[in-house]
Amino acid sequence: MRAIRSFLADRTGNAAVEMALVIPMLMALIFITFEGANFLYVEHQLVKGVRDGARYGARQPFSKFTCSTVDATTASNIIEVARTGQVSGGTPRVAAWTSVPVTTTVTASCPATAVTTGIYASMANAPRVTVKAVVPYTSFFGLLSGMTSLKVAAQDQAAVMGI
Repeated sequence: MRAIRSFLADRTGNAAVEMALVIPMLMALIFITFEGANFLYVEHQLVKGVRDGARYGARQPFSKFTCSTVDATTASNIIEVARTGQVSGGTPRVAAWTSVPVTTTVTASCPATAVTTGIYASMANAPRVTVKAVVPYTSFFGLLSGMTSLKVAAQDQAAVMGI
């Protein structure tokens, strides 16, 4: 009996036991923090890309747009600016933003009512360019890579200025 009481009263291993209980929660917290930060970074890069693409498209001549279509070369250039930041292409902003599994669209539309004042007064309907991208999310640790339904999407729109 004395040996059992002595064993139960011994507190020398408390710190090790507490650490063994806390480490899984700390590791989960670290994993969630890194994964969340990576997701926010990918989303930020995607938003930046489509915004840059829309701004680039807005500076193209009016002749490249109609109220429903965008010139094919111009659309390709807009996608490259959105994807890489350069018309000539290069390294994508987001590693998964390749041309195969990604949906990147460039569309043009016109407002329902004609503008009568300002920079667009001389045109019946000034086109707007919309750039939209849907990119599969690539996990930071690779543990979520089997989940193909995880995607990051962004969209931006700008009025064509015809500069």
